[in-house]
Amino acid sequence: MLGEGILKGMAVTAKNFLGSYVSDERLTTIQYPEERQPLQEAVRQFPFLVFDGNDSMAGLRCVACQICEKECPPKCIYIEKSKDKKPDYIGKPQLYPATFDIDLSVCMSCQICVEVCPFDAIKMDTEFELSTSDRFGGLLVNKTQLAKSNQHYRKIHPTEADEVDGRLAAEKAKAEAKAKADAEAKAKAVAEAKAKAAAAAAPAVTPTATK
Repeated sequence: MLGEGILKGMAVTAKNFLGSYVSDERLTTIQYPEERQPLQEAVRQFPFLVFDGNDSMAGLRCVACQICEKECPPKCIYIEKSKDKKPDYIGKPQLYPATFDIDLSVCMSCQICVEVCPFDAIKMDTEFELSTSDRFGGLLVNKTQLAKSNQHYRKIHPTEADEVDGRLAAEKAKAEAKAKADAEAKAKAVAEAKAKAAAAAAPAVTPTATK
């Protein structure tokens, strides 16, 4: 029937309009910014860097592998590797980003950087109120501005963060168990080598003949 789609659309509009007088769920308009709608867990805006612990720079998970920089479609990520290394969350020495910048004026919130990161170091934030009068400098953010705690990540994406934390904890426990086993094996080998050396150095006892 001609105009059927228009009639269906008007019916939905009328339903919401009349329902708004009796149901808060039908209030599709809110008085922003005084009133705010709760954000869904899957909401994503722009990337941020996750850090563990209390030190935002020492606890960064990022190891400057530059995969996100290479895979970013609009090329809005810029990374420079450090010259030295620091221990990561499992104690393994890793490089870290001396520079990590993201141009939010270019970022298209595609989340590819999150999907390709093998260290769960970069995630998508839900913050959207980022307007500024400085189009270029104001939207070019560095690693200090990008760094946010794992507690923040757990707050905005609790389900995803639980899965990531569980996996990282399992990897850390596995690495610690391997390091302990290696240390025990090394200590055992050293003890055996010392025992052999002591046995070789001991004077040989010649049995005396009896009449």
